Amino acid sequence: MREVAVEDAVGLVLGHDLTQVIPGQFKGVRFRRGHVIEEADLETLRAMGKEHVYVFELASGLVHEQEAAMTVVGRVAGQGLAASRPEEGKVTLVAVWDGLFCLDRPAVDAINRTGQLVIVTRPQWMPVHRGQRVAAVKCVPLAVPESAVDEACRQGELLSVLPYRLTRAALLTTGQEVYSGRIADAFRPAVEAKLRPFGASVVRHALLPDDGPTIAEAIREAGADPEVELILVTGGMSVDPDDRTPGAIRASGAEIISHGTPVLPGSMAVVAKLGEKAVLGLPACVIADPVTIFDLLLPRVLAGQIPSREEIAALGVGGLLEWLVENHGASSWAWDR
Repeated sequence: MREVAVEDAVGLVLGHDLTQVIPGQFKGVRFRRGHVIEEADLETLRAMGKEHVYVFELASGLVHEQEAAMTVVGRVAGQGLAASRPEEGKVTLVAVWDGLFCLDRPAVDAINRTGQLVIVTRPQWMPVHRGQRVAAVKCVPLAVPESAVDEACRQGELLSVLPYRLTRAALLTTGQEVYSGRIADAFRPAVEAKLRPFGASVVRHALLPDDGPTIAEAIREAGADPEVELILVTGGMSVDPDDRTPGAIRASGAEIISHGTPVLPGSMAVVAKLGEKAVLGLPACVIADPVTIFDLLLPRVLAGQIPSREEIAALGVGGLLEWLVENHGASSWAWDR
């Protein structure tokens, strides 16, 4: 460190914490070690009795923490994110709209293994709201090698918030007991309550008997309807002989991505694709349990992301969803609201 006059310190890096005491108003660190001194700081420094300060001089090949964090954020942050000003080597990213938080997990892990820079985030594929903090980039030391910054930037865009772009769903409720009118359809109110927070609604609804060809034709008709962006088929998902819905989804011409998921409640769900439209087969747990596989899949498909078989298989870790209810209550995304 070297001593410089305050007026000559603009743009230099403060080498030590500076404490300010204003009787009855403030006592604490006003400027922290690593702060880059700005023109606007000079009056405050003089008011603190500082005519000279000690500054930190970077060795060749090193980048100050604030510059490094801002440089990396400018490269790894994609759509739907806004960056804060750097503070103590950390830049926070907030969502600029409601949407689905996405990240490149292997690339984030690679950066975090370096020990020079860290990226801290919310979980992947979680719904987030405008103004929420979703991630932060932080430097571990006060200065990091240029090579570490360059390597992190080479990873490209790793973080984004995808807006929900699908809003119109077809709901096909199957079951002889509902079709015949012996019991009321409990699926529609349950499904509509899940869609509503994302600005989506049911625009096509049908009650169908437990008849495979009838269900398959209804799925094809929904797929051909230009007003429909997402197809939800409810009921009859188990392995009982009279549960015809999974077979009907296949018979409709839809590509089955997965029949069964490593998630409880919801292990019998079907994820499929008919053309470019997602088809979700929803088991009875959707009307019986507060949080199910539907809560994990819905934000993704509304953001235009149909999960692959591999991504569905990865849901098993954390897929015992009772932990959400135990920790956050009955509302599926209560901790984000």
